[in-house]
Amino acid sequence: MNVQELIESGNLELYVAGSLSIEESREVEEAIEKHPEIKQQVEMIEAGVITLAEAVSPPLSALIWSQIVDNIRKVRSISDRKDSSTNWGAITGWAAAVLALAGIFWMLKEKNDLQDRVQYTTTQNTVLEEKVEKTETELADANEVLDVIRSKEYNSYTLPGNQAVAPQAFAKVYFNKKDKIAYIDAKGLPEAPRGKVYQVWSLTMQPLTPTSVGLLDATAETKNRLFRVDMSQVASTEAFGITLEPEGGSETPTMDQLYTLGQVTP
Repeated sequence: MNVQELIESGNLELYVAGSLSIEESREVEEAIEKHPEIKQQVEMIEAGVITLAEAVSPPLSALIWSQIVDNIRKVRSISDRKDSSTNWGAITGWAAAVLALAGIFWMLKEKNDLQDRVQYTTTQNTVLEEKVEKTETELADANEVLDVIRSKEYNSYTLPGNQAVAPQAFAKVYFNKKDKIAYIDAKGLPEAPRGKVYQVWSLTMQPLTPTSVGLLDATAETKNRLFRVDMSQVASTEAFGITLEPEGGSETPTMDQLYTLGQVTP
């Protein structure tokens, strides 16, 4: 058949869809090589298939489109019957192309869904690992508390609340005089107001000499409101006091904000 007959036959659409027999495909390929208008017509049909697919699907890269066209050409039809009044070849070619594209897009959707599920599972595992890590940290803190309380190296002292300021308040001190380490249990103190912080003082009584040994800063506490205090710079401690001070602490204790006070037995 001549060039015009080949264009009107519908075989070019079937060729793009991959629905021609091997012999017919070879004839079309020979025509493409010989006739530039045939090649141009095939390229227009391929562009039309891509345009149709782009109208109903998310944008894909040029590489994926070339793979789609290659896959379309591999499709084989079970029938290529033609009708004298209707260009069934062209209709069949377009139908095969659309079906092939639908199958490819379905596979891409399945792949994306699988990737989403994998990503969700990975995120859930990460959250679970963080919870486990947090639990292990809290358990370690709790074990540290138990070790301090149970150790014979630490003596426990209760600091009663100041009746004039906070009669219900109290604190506990676990003091290792040998290593000069103290743990302050502040669970019995009310929450410090914004802009304020509790400050711990080591006291000697004769004469009364206060020495700051640290702030009960919320950023440094454990979940159990237990604070570790280094007493290595303090020569002697006869009592502990806790005052409420401006954020950052004070050089000397604000006595009208003394919340707890308790002596340390020799």
